[in-house]
Amino acid sequence: MSVWDGVSEFVTVVDAGSFSAAAKRLGVSTSYVSRQVSALEERLGIRLLARSTRKVRMTDAGAEYYRRCSELVAGLEEANQVVVGETAEIVGRIRVAAAGAFAERYVAPALAEFARQHSQVHIDIDFNTRNIDLIDEGFDFAIRYGVLQDSSLIARKLTGRTLVACASPDYLRQWGRPVEPDELREHACLLANTDRWRFSYPDGERFIRVSGPWRSNNGPALAAAAVMGLGIAYSPRVNLLAGLDSGKLVPILQDFWDRDRSTWIVYPNRQHLPLRVRRAIDFLVDYFQKRQATLAV
Repeated sequence: MSVWDGVSEFVTVVDAGSFSAAAKRLGVSTSYVSRQVSALEERLGIRLLARSTRKVRMTDAGAEYYRRCSELVAGLEEANQVVVGETAEIVGRIRVAAAGAFAERYVAPALAEFARQHSQVHIDIDFNTRNIDLIDEGFDFAIRYGVLQDSSLIARKLTGRTLVACASPDYLRQWGRPVEPDELREHACLLANTDRWRFSYPDGERFIRVSGPWRSNNGPALAAAAVMGLGIAYSPRVNLLAGLDSGKLVPILQDFWDRDRSTWIVYPNRQHLPLRVRRAIDFLVDYFQKRQATLAV
């Protein structure tokens, strides 16, 4: 009996969501997968999966065992693929953490194209604005915007992005059009993640502290407030695109926009990155490099 017996079956059941789906993915019978996992549980003396007629879920012990074993299985898959060459079909699940209009508008379709090209790859995208620990929560990589704080992660640039200042025509008629960022201190400003807005001056960057009647970390909600005339928005162009294109939002302070922001793909600093993850990362970097000039970011 090998220490590997039942391990890959268990990991595949979790990845696929059921015994039948795992069996289909592995090319074996459902009863075989069930027997292998049951034998693994008996050998370990713990219950890894809680079974019901409709679904399968991990126990607490199973979640911890999966977290550790999934990396081992991925490493074995990578070793097999490297030996047979880079032309081998890549397989397995890729978990991605992403949030925001850019990820919804551009990253998701790009990953869909990657999945179309690699039919044995399964993409799991979690759109969540909270701060995610990639390693502890089992994500392969994340899409992040702005200035990166976590130096333990490897970061590759996907695209540069510009912060756009704008307001509705009604707001500008009522309160006037600022011609210099310092004037924003006297205006209603719509806040996202910070009340310190960075602008580019000929002699370098400056931060202006602003305030206003609206705060939201959601791009569409911020754009809606700007269209309704609640104040001035300063956000990546992709969040404001519909309003700018329709004329419901008017650009202001163009000479001072911060054009030095970027969107990054970040991932843990692992010695052996699973081949499917490395291929997905390389695909995304190449995808956005080729389309940089055409993206409304």
